[in-house]
Amino acid sequence: MTKELVIGMILPSMGTMLGAGCVLFVKNKLTEQVEKSLSGFAAGVMVAASIWSLIIPAIEKSSHMGKLSVMPAVAGFWLGIVFLLVLDKTIPHFHISTNEQEGIKAKLAKTTMLVLAVTLHNIPEGMAVGVVLAGWVNGNSGITLMGALALSIGIAIQNFPEGAIISMPLKAEGMSKKRAFVYGTLSGVVEPIAALITVMVSGLILPLLPYLLCFAAGAMLYVVVEELIPEMAAGEHSNIGTLAFSLGFTLMLVLDTVLG
Repeated sequence: MTKELVIGMILPSMGTMLGAGCVLFVKNKLTEQVEKSLSGFAAGVMVAASIWSLIIPAIEKSSHMGKLSVMPAVAGFWLGIVFLLVLDKTIPHFHISTNEQEGIKAKLAKTTMLVLAVTLHNIPEGMAVGVVLAGWVNGNSGITLMGALALSIGIAIQNFPEGAIISMPLKAEGMSKKRAFVYGTLSGVVEPIAALITVMVSGLILPLLPYLLCFAAGAMLYVVVEELIPEMAAGEHSNIGTLAFSLGFTLMLVLDTVLG
């Protein structure tokens, strides 16, 4: 396994770890405005990454199909939506913004379900990184190393606020700083695992690359629309979430264009 592959796979989880580290230095809990900003920023990055790093390359990869080149993208997109819908309905998790448990009813600690909620977010992100890296590994997919790293960097940046969003509330719930940091960090472990599994079977997935790129895009956008956007709009009306979304979107757009 090359150094570039390792870096590409672990970058997103490093972003989560750094974000979770905020709990070690920030004394007060996150304000509502800050939480809205972080959720909006993460949503903006994920939407831009889904479009420029996943959906557009998938359509270009299917260009030999002519006017039907969009069909693998549509099919993969909806498979990703359904996949996350199934996970959302089965994995027990808890969202602070709604104060309600989702998924199958289970007698788990509230802190455990908070971590599961963020872990659920991270599954499609890890898959997205793995699919793009697998495309680069195979060499004839049109995906460059810098393009793959652009996606990893973008997801790492948006994982920073997600790490803070999970660790800071855990501390506010009474958990120690060190334990909250560990829980926040562990929520991102699923990303390199999902990426590694995808890369390991890269030889098998190349013919399905357009479908898998959009599968990851659909899963990511499910998270954005179902959870992140409601979180950035919760509570008293404010434009801060929208502005943060625009900032995240622009940043990912620049990264993908400059590095890709």
